[in-house]
Amino acid sequence: MATFDLNDNSVVVIIGSGAGGATLGNELAQKGVKVVCLEAGPRLQLSDISNDFFGMFGKLSWLDKRVGSGALDPELPAWICKTVGGTTMHWAGASLRFQAHEWQALTTYGSIRGANLLDWPTTHEEMEPYYSKAEKKMGTTGTDASGLPRLPGNNNFKVLHYGAKKVGYQEVHTGNMSVNSRPYDNRPQCRQIGFCMSGCPIGARWSTLYTEVPRAEATGNFELRPDSHAVQIEHDSSGKASGVVYIDAAGNRQRQKARVVCVAGNSIETPRLLLLSESSKFPDGLANSSGQVGKNYMPHLTGAVYAIMPGEVNLHRGTQMAGIIRDEQIHQPERGFAAGYELETLPAFGMPGFALYAKPGGWGREYARDIEAYRNAAGLWIVGEDLPQQSNAVTLDAQVKDQHGLPVAHVHREDHANDTAMRNHAFKAATAVYEAAGARKVYTRGPFSSSHNLGTCRQSAQARDGVCNKFSQTHDIGNLFIADGSQFTTSAAENPTLTIVALAIRQADYLAGELSAGNI
Repeated sequence: MATFDLNDNSVVVIIGSGAGGATLGNELAQKGVKVVCLEAGPRLQLSDISNDFFGMFGKLSWLDKRVGSGALDPELPAWICKTVGGTTMHWAGASLRFQAHEWQALTTYGSIRGANLLDWPTTHEEMEPYYSKAEKKMGTTGTDASGLPRLPGNNNFKVLHYGAKKVGYQEVHTGNMSVNSRPYDNRPQCRQIGFCMSGCPIGARWSTLYTEVPRAEATGNFELRPDSHAVQIEHDSSGKASGVVYIDAAGNRQRQKARVVCVAGNSIETPRLLLLSESSKFPDGLANSSGQVGKNYMPHLTGAVYAIMPGEVNLHRGTQMAGIIRDEQIHQPERGFAAGYELETLPAFGMPGFALYAKPGGWGREYARDIEAYRNAAGLWIVGEDLPQQSNAVTLDAQVKDQHGLPVAHVHREDHANDTAMRNHAFKAATAVYEAAGARKVYTRGPFSSSHNLGTCRQSAQARDGVCNKFSQTHDIGNLFIADGSQFTTSAAENPTLTIVALAIRQADYLAGELSAGNI
């Protein structure tokens, strides 16, 4: 494995090792580009992963201080990871392409009061080959790129499928999942263990921890530095990014010089770092001449629906999110809202999780009977397009400091009226599915903090409207890039990881070309 000097200013420094950062790092390393990857969390091994949701939550999650407001949990406004592999360590594997119209949200939906809508500068046609490359890399089931068949459905899916077909839904299946339905890419077939969001202990589900990172290291062009928390991006007198200051595992302050800096710290830590890096030349933070850094936070429209069925379901068994209804993903304003949503099977994270998610604060004899009927529960998650709003934002909290003495991220989100109308429609639709399947009781739940964190450094054709261009090169600083979900102009209705990976592959092609040409 490579080791680069702190004063080596020829390296590309990538901050974050999740879906965007590690994919970008591997793609660049394979092209001969020298990369230093800074990851705030530790590097785990497969042997560190156990089938214990709450135990692994503490081991994987970003639990540094944050402040949430509006509709978000004040202590844990978002569920993301602080570990090598980032949130690819706890994601369920759902890998869905954007629909063509979702790249052109403003054009498709029109101007909506209170929404800060914008068309992506990236096109559907441009992304198609990169989606195929991402699907092949990740082993996405149900795609021509991987050739893997879709996963078998567990009982939770069978309940969903039965009810969905009875009410007339057509596109109902186990989805496009980056979880091996048979051995693929030197990773084993899924054994239906049922604790996907606790980390996959056999590596059947794609994660950068055991795919992108070791392959990048094998090139000799990539150095991973775990337990290295970036606290500032520095720039030279011309305004170009020149290095990254970080706190190492021993608590020492280090400075890695850089030719290029790519930030892939998720949609909360990425804008926070840009804002923390303010200077006399950039008093409002780096890449923020538009004032859009931190704005337009989109954690997807969310909600959950749980049903108590007549017989046992055991929804905790089997691949957790291999089940989807896609009929409602369309844009059909006659329903009373713009854009669309997906209905995806969801586990309850064990009986304590079921008690929490099904009916928080529930009490009484009837509720106790429902909790005792945990084995009879079926459940799904609502994932809908969350409209960007200027007021939904990540800012620096003026009162609360982190362990390094720096202002923490303050994350604020409120529903748009479109979100509320969509969620209510989804609640009714999901309730109808479960009632058609014979449910004796249905609980609706939400909104709640999501692990899909998007926007805050969005792509835009014009510098005044966003933070970065179609290659996620910031408008203000030519050698500063974004490589995570914060670059999303709009959220679309689909789970975002596949798109993050596809964008990272395309960015690597562009960045390697610019470096080779001497343009950066």
